Amino acid sequence: MRRVLVIGIGAGDPEHLTVQAIKALNAADVIFVIEKPGERQDLVRLRKEICDRYIERESYRIVAVPDAERDRGAAAYRAAVEDWRNRRAEIWEGLIRDELPDEGCGAFLVWGDPAFYDSTLSVIDRIRARGAVEFEHEVIPGISSIQALAARHRIALNRVGGAIQITTGRRLAAAFPSGADDIVVMLDADCSFKHVTDGETEIYWGAYVGTEDELLVAGKLRDVAAEIELVRAEARARKGWIMDTYLLRKPQD
Repeated sequence: MRRVLVIGIGAGDPEHLTVQAIKALNAADVIFVIEKPGERQDLVRLRKEICDRYIERESYRIVAVPDAERDRGAAAYRAAVEDWRNRRAEIWEGLIRDELPDEGCGAFLVWGDPAFYDSTLSVIDRIRARGAVEFEHEVIPGISSIQALAARHRIALNRVGGAIQITTGRRLAAAFPSGADDIVVMLDADCSFKHVTDGETEIYWGAYVGTEDELLVAGKLRDVAAEIELVRAEARARKGWIMDTYLLRKPQD
């Protein structure tokens, strides 16, 4: 039976790869590369560097395919995401069927960890549910931007007896999560932390964490919010893209 590996490759530093991920890379006959519209060359370069550094066998192939277009401006957000994932499933199903022999092994490389705000596992589930092509799959975890952020700021995400909530910028902009003191925010294109009015809240922010372009800012939100917005805007203009994550921490009594 065909085998598909979903491999977390870390937040950007090639040395984030686990031993398990390296072994999985070397088990793959085909590396599937989903090329997102407008993807920057440094992301392509990092992915290629990972393959060149860790794959020892010479017989593997890289199969690249353009990603399905996604309507990011749609008013019906969930419906747009569902449509995008279904179109991805159609494309990926064809890749698995046409590029993998019956006993072949293919791998999808996922930035960070496949469990955090990534659609790969959902798309794989949709393909399996369709039943047109049979395969077994395995998930190899990776170091997420959340873990890398905490490590670079030298902090623990949790406090004694406390919980951590992971959310998106879209949801934070709507309201600060009720009863939460430690919030990790991902996928925030609009600096939604500026809606937080508690002046004592601390922020630990990082962009391109683990790469040579890494940016880190930490402090009381009231003191550094404007700095983060400026640094973020300058970095995005310079590179054409940005991936950032941050922790918001309310003071404890």
